[in-house]
Amino acid sequence: MTPFGQLDFVYTPSRDVASELRHFVDELGADAVFAIEAFGARVAMVRLGDAPPAVVLADHVGGERPILVHRVDDLDEAAKRLADRGCNPGPELGMPYGPCYSFELPGGHRIAIYELTRPGADERLSGASTSTSSSRSERASCR
Repeated sequence: MTPFGQLDFVYTPSRDVASELRHFVDELGADAVFAIEAFGARVAMVRLGDAPPAVVLADHVGGERPILVHRVDDLDEAAKRLADRGCNPGPELGMPYGPCYSFELPGGHRIAIYELTRPGADERLSGASTSTSSSRSERASCR
């Protein structure tokens, strides 16, 4: 059985968060959840429908591929199960919704798992001017 739960976020690299946010809202009719600038990064979230996933536009994410962020019930257990299968999720990272691990598959696909420990982050961020950030100290991967 897979350790992955619901796909909650598509965390995508953005070259111009403000412009891309306008396109999502004005041309696609998306709902803007939040747009913040903090710690040298710009991030915005939009919802294209009532159900997940939300799209997160982030100028501090490199590369061309998005990170598919799946919710799990127990982050430590899910990370252990992935490690047992040959994936090294790397160091624990933080996001507004809870702790997470992010890793890259050999073909360049990027996956993350997180445990929802801070519900209500949408409401907090919709009026926020700051956020927290983490940086990776080692590359996470799967064999």
